[in-house]
Parts: sequence; C-alpha cells; structure tokens
Amino acid sequence: MIVTASEQQQREPEGAPALTTALGLARLGMTVGRRALSWTGETTLRTGQHVLARVRNGDPPVAIAEEVTKDLREALHDALGEPSAPRSEPQPVESEVGLRARGEALLEESAKVCNTGDDREHPAYARMLSEITPDEARVLRLLARAGAQPALDIRTNRPLGIGSELIADGLTMIGEYAGLRYGDRIHPYLTNLNRLGLVLFSKEQVEDPERYQLIEAQPRVAEALERAGRAPKIIYRSIRLTSFGRAFCATCFPPPED
Repeated sequence: MIVTASEQQQREPEGAPALTTALGLARLGMTVGRRALSWTGETTLRTGQHVLARVRNGDPPVAIAEEVTKDLREALHDALGEPSAPRSEPQPVESEVGLRARGEALLEESAKVCNTGDDREHPAYARMLSEITPDEARVLRLLARAGAQPALDIRTNRPLGIGSELIADGLTMIGEYAGLRYGDRIHPYLTNLNRLGLVLFSKEQVEDPERYQLIEAQPRVAEALERAGRAPKIIYRSIRLTSFGRAFCATCFPPPED
C-alpha cells in the first residue's frame, strides 16, 4: 500500500521531529565525548613531555607557553572534528647558551690574522639596499659627493623659549639638489635613512652660512615664517652621512671613474 506524504505526516505522533533532533544531538555529544576523552589523555602526556624537554634546553618560558597554547588549540579542533588552519613550522628559538656560542664564534673569527673569505663588506649592506627607494639612493649619493647639506627649523619666539612651538622642521634643498622623482617625500626618505643609521640630523651648521639664505628664499619657508608670527626663531643645522653611511656609499654608490 502506497502512503502519501500527507498521510505519513498525519500518522506521525506529535513531537516526532523534535525527538529526532534530540536523538541526533545526543549521538553527536557521545561522539565528541569519546574524542575528547581520548584527546585529553594523549595530548596531556605528549604536551608534558615536550614542555619538560624545552625547559631542560633552557628555552624562555614565554616562548614555551605560546607554543603549548597553539598546540592545544589545534588538538582541540581535531578532537571536535573541525578543520584547523595549516600548521606553520615553529620558529626556532635559540637558548642563551646557543646565542653565547654564536657570539664566541664571531669573536674567534675576528681574532684571525688573515681572513681568506670575502668579508670586507658589512653583511647588512645587502639587506639595507633592499630597504631603500631609488630616491633615497639619490639622497645618499648627493650627501656622499657634496657633503653635509644645510637644514633649518622654524619655531615661534617666546621669552626664554618657554612655550615655543615648532612650526616646521628639516627644511632643506636636498630634494631639489638630488633630483628626486617624488620631492614631497623628502621627510620620510630622510627618516628611513636615519633609521638605517646612514644619515645623521646634526645640530652643527655647514661652513658657508650663505647656503641657508637660499633655503629661506623658498616659498614654503616664507609660509612657515608667516605662521610663526612676530620675530620667528630660526634654528640652523645640517643633515649629513654617518661614518657608517660613508662606508656604505663608498661600497654601494662609488663615484664614477674618470
């Protein structure tokens, strides 16, 4: 006998869908429970052994705690049958003993009378070249060939300097002299070169004071002087290469051969 859907619905006792759902949830809970019990025992033993090994190795407690937390989170996802993010390779954390050994190896290498390898250049040069822009390379070349460049700051003038406000700083002609493609980015360029230890913001003035007059004649400087109000204070200083910057430029941006 064929039973239609409407007849089947009439024959089912009231509350049958809810009962079916409850049974499904109960089966899911039992499955998760069995996985959780198995996971608890295996993971606790495995994690404890790993932590003891890391402690004996002298690894930092913070690094151990971060790795254990990550392992437990991934194991819990596996126990619940949920997909977890791909496990990335753990970053090696050197112990104090390992770092000391590397330092001693460097000192031993430096004590050799003659080094046969090509180690005359600083190992950071290659990385630093990847962290500067073409415009920043032009700035370095200018400083290497033309020397220190004048720069000035403009502040409001207050009695005894109390309450003096900085209106503009680092006003210079480096962007124009270097022929930068993006001259309006000279401030972030110089900041990055200073971060790399190549450029120094010096309080010393350049030898020729007339070089500052050309900067003062620029429209942006005139605007800053106007904003500073009556009798603004002008601070003369310079931007130049550090000794490390000079060595870097001598290697990476040598002057053209005659």
